[in-house]
Amino acid sequence: MSGSRRRIVIAGSTGSIGTQALEVVRADPERFEIVALGAASSVAALAAQADEFRPGAVAMADAEAARELEPLLPPGTELFAGAGSLEALARMGDVVLNAVVGFAGMGVTVAALRAGSRLALANKESLVAGAPVVQRARQTEGAELIPVDSEHCAIHQCLAGHAGGPDGGSDGVARLVVTASGGPFRGKRLDQLASVTIADALAHPTWRMGPKITVDSSTLMNKGLEVLEAHELFGVGFDRIEVVVHPQSIIHSMVEFSDGATLAQLSQPDMRLPIGYAMSYPDRLGTPYGPIDWSRVGHLDFEPPDFETFACLALAFEAGRAGGSAPAWMNAANEVAVAAFLEGRLSWRGIADVVAETLAAHEPVALTTVDDVLAADARARELARVEVGRREQAA
Repeated sequence: MSGSRRRIVIAGSTGSIGTQALEVVRADPERFEIVALGAASSVAALAAQADEFRPGAVAMADAEAARELEPLLPPGTELFAGAGSLEALARMGDVVLNAVVGFAGMGVTVAALRAGSRLALANKESLVAGAPVVQRARQTEGAELIPVDSEHCAIHQCLAGHAGGPDGGSDGVARLVVTASGGPFRGKRLDQLASVTIADALAHPTWRMGPKITVDSSTLMNKGLEVLEAHELFGVGFDRIEVVVHPQSIIHSMVEFSDGATLAQLSQPDMRLPIGYAMSYPDRLGTPYGPIDWSRVGHLDFEPPDFETFACLALAFEAGRAGGSAPAWMNAANEVAVAAFLEGRLSWRGIADVVAETLAAHEPVALTTVDDVLAADARARELARVEVGRREQAA
């Protein structure tokens, strides 16, 4: 793919990752061409993007919103609407950026890989929840998965010079060190977080992200999902994946090798760097994102995570070690709990409690097909909603 103009599909183009990806494309139009854009229901935003980039196709997952969108599209732009519309886009480009939020991105992940495309994955939930199905899809001829999360992008870059590259297996890798900013509540004890507001949880000190991911960062569930994703992406066991809190968010992750050497990727926090890396790999972008002024860095700090206060991180390790359908249950319960928190129906501390109660009721099943994953997700959501309702009534 190196040296040619990349035909880019963006699923979730109106969200935080999607809009930043379009900034990367604007800065380098000779390298990238937008061929398809898709969103859930943001009519005005998607119409404006279609008018600017003139893709051959757009998709709107909400069928009613698609009817509003249709008369706003430029001539010659094909519209896909309703269920399965985003998956249809995933077969149209050289690179498919999956920026859909949450488990809803599962279909795009599988469709892109089964089409033999490069999947630039910003949707960690689909890999975590549907790992067995996604791993089989990765075996499709031509399929390639490049992570967009800054942490996994960092690991990918650190492994690029390793024997066999990022996909060459874990031989010679002693451990992966995944860094975490610590979120807005770093250093707080659990008893200090009894009255956390939505605004408090959304006040991330480092990154600009959507509300669901920002709340996940406040509970460290986002880091837990990243641990599971690192395991699936790089084939490293959970006992060799470590989380370290690094509040400056300059080191995005590290790889320690068997000879004691550690490689790290450093840059100022800017998601456009990993987005551009995933879309252009193995080439490098000509536009710099997040360059460091070393005279102003001062110091880099590290500390262990507090697994008691941030129980979601411990629950993610627990689900990962259990394997099978447990990660799907954990992810589903977390999505239900975070939604309830953002709606004001559940406390911040209740998020971890709902996930723990749902995992305690886990009913293991084999995940062979996408339908198996959907069924496991649905069952976990059902139990999580019951638990949220119980807590709401008791409040």
